[in-house]
Amino acid sequence: MNFTETNLKGCFVLEPKIFKDERGFFMESFNESTFEKGVGQKVHFVQDNQSFSSKGVLRGLHYQTKEHAQAKLVRVLAGEVLDVAVDMRPESPTYGQSFSILLSGENQKQLFIPRGFAHGFLVTSEKAAFFYKCDNFYNKESEGGVIYNDPTLKIDWKFSEADLIISEKDAILPTIENAKKVW
Repeated sequence: MNFTETNLKGCFVLEPKIFKDERGFFMESFNESTFEKGVGQKVHFVQDNQSFSSKGVLRGLHYQTKEHAQAKLVRVLAGEVLDVAVDMRPESPTYGQSFSILLSGENQKQLFIPRGFAHGFLVTSEKAAFFYKCDNFYNKESEGGVIYNDPTLKIDWKFSEADLIISEKDAILPTIENAKKVW
């Protein structure tokens, strides 16, 4: 597995070694020892989540605060998404900056998003199955979020506003300036 740090400190793109033959392919999608060496920290995942969405569905930007903060290892099992991470750590030199990447069942890339980041994704294929590991359990009272179209973040979702499908909850999230503090 290859690990490449993004422009956001502690946020990594993971590219597995894929072994293909006439039967299909095989890859190791997670190995704790390799993963911890690659990201340079111990991470103990305790919860797996999966979603299925249609083209144009935008989920995010979400995070958990304080002692309930979550690091995530995200991937797409089928289809394709534009995946986005936003650094929400006020003390970070990359606070308020984002990173985006196309994740797909085809490229099998993964993104490690450390604690203190907001995360969201937009389905760019007809359908997508999205899977992620968390290093902390979900806590409703610790939910935080940032509106997907915050003008200070300047995220290019590569879709027109009219083509986005956004939940009522996500449509009223605050700007980063008014968001709940991560710590």
